[in-house]
Amino acid sequence: MSTWSLSTILAGLHDDIENRLRIARQSFNHPGTKGDASECVWLELLNSYLPQRYKAASAHVVDCNGQFSDQIDIVVFDRQYSPFIFNFQGQAIIPAESVYAVFEAKQSINAVQVGYAKEKAATVRKLHRTSLPIPHAGGTYPAKTPQHILAGLLTFESDWKPGLGKPLLDVLKTEDQNSVLDFGCVAAHGIYGSDVDGDFSFVPQGKPATAFLFELIARLQMIATVPMIDVRAYAKWLEAPSAP
Repeated sequence: MSTWSLSTILAGLHDDIENRLRIARQSFNHPGTKGDASECVWLELLNSYLPQRYKAASAHVVDCNGQFSDQIDIVVFDRQYSPFIFNFQGQAIIPAESVYAVFEAKQSINAVQVGYAKEKAATVRKLHRTSLPIPHAGGTYPAKTPQHILAGLLTFESDWKPGLGKPLLDVLKTEDQNSVLDFGCVAAHGIYGSDVDGDFSFVPQGKPATAFLFELIARLQMIATVPMIDVRAYAKWLEAPSAP
């Protein structure tokens, strides 16, 4: 009989992430260094365990009109159908059409960080996304409406007691759909997320990092595939500038 234990494997994944986030918080004095280390922990988790059609990176997002988002800690984007990603000196620039989700990675969740993550998400969601009809063997599918871009905040711990509760619920509420934080993880306490009606719920304790990973994969499955990008809309920026 096999001695493998699925519960042990999944618990170990969370324990590894929580421990690495704790080390990042305790080992570095400089806030920026702490933040960079925590961001790397989450990026490594996603790039190790998401299906290979997805990629996660710290990046800016750009649209075909030349508008850019703020710098985003974690962008989950398509690597199967997106035709290009710009990279320069370690800085990634990703077409808006290829983005599935954006997350901010911070040490602790509080009202300030929730507001910050909302603002960052809005800079991505406000960008223009093209969508072309999709040819196939039997004809053409109509252009896909660009999907809702998921957003959230990932932290090690919470400044509230209890870590997940009414104070968090109050700051997550918003009427601005561009700034909605759909779900996220507080590794030391649990995960939070909204349903199709926009109502939030909390899942305390357990193994939050693993639970977050599975929830992200489930929500990505519901999105399916990003729209077919209009590459020519970006190519217009290759035209020579007009003479003065």
